[in-house]
Amino acid sequence: MADVAAAAGVSGQTVSRVVNDSPRVDPVTRARVAAAMERLGYRPHRAARALRTGRSDTIGLLVSTLATVGNSRMLQAIAAAASLRGFALTVVTAEGPDAVADGFARLREQGVDGAIILNEATRAAREVAVPGGLAVVVVDSPPDGRYAIVQTDHAAGARAATAHLLSLGRGAVWHLAGPDGSYAASERERGWREALADAGMSAPDPLPGDWTAASGYAAALSLPPDARALFVANDQMALGALRALAAQGRAVPDDVAVVGFDDVADAADYRPPLTTVRQDFDALGAAAVAALVARIAGEAASPVILTPTLVRRASA
Repeated sequence: MADVAAAAGVSGQTVSRVVNDSPRVDPVTRARVAAAMERLGYRPHRAARALRTGRSDTIGLLVSTLATVGNSRMLQAIAAAASLRGFALTVVTAEGPDAVADGFARLREQGVDGAIILNEATRAAREVAVPGGLAVVVVDSPPDGRYAIVQTDHAAGARAATAHLLSLGRGAVWHLAGPDGSYAASERERGWREALADAGMSAPDPLPGDWTAASGYAAALSLPPDARALFVANDQMALGALRALAAQGRAVPDDVAVVGFDDVADAADYRPPLTTVRQDFDALGAAAVAALVARIAGEAASPVILTPTLVRRASA
């Protein structure tokens, strides 16, 4: 740091402020220090800084599975947001309360400053005591005073999808639901039911799914012959549903209009291109990391709820 300070013509304290991303450095000076750091090959020594500050500048991510597209997208978004803020990321997979408790212990052993709990893992985490002194943010959860909460307004997205299908005049909209215990799945089902109720319609029994394309295929095979509109709780299951409908000789959208949820990268290349509800995974990841950084600093973090958008394509 002394070498960087000399090369940039600033004090060691100024270099320290730049390294720690302090706002108390003007942009011109910050750029000069950054250039000197790059020229000299300077990198902060994470272990030494942890000894001095009592912080590791590492955050944990607790997730039940990375097999789903949504969780993988969130991992990518959180990793990118953490890197921009100078934090390393360590990932622990856990399913069920005992595994979550063990996951918390493993994160504490690794000296993380805080943790983000993702999607399905939040249900199990609510049954486990949060380790003292560990800042925690959850993505997709009902209100809980122990955590800062960041989420998509899944119900609003489902209402928009269902209202669009209703506007096509196809009668009742059927729903291929996500797994039991998933907060996102239950909120999407709630939005679907509310949209049907607003239209004066009863909700058919949801078709069960588990986020996978295979479950979407199996569920859609049992869609009644007179069903002409289907809202699917995620795009992976919608892919399976499209295959099942094609196997039955039912054209999309002529015979059955289909809307998914998430807007995965390949949704526009489905056959037909999928109308879906877009989640902004990058914004969710950035909001989760920002909330966690605030909690680590001892600051309050207000709940963040992001509104998704309906993307219309050829399937509905």
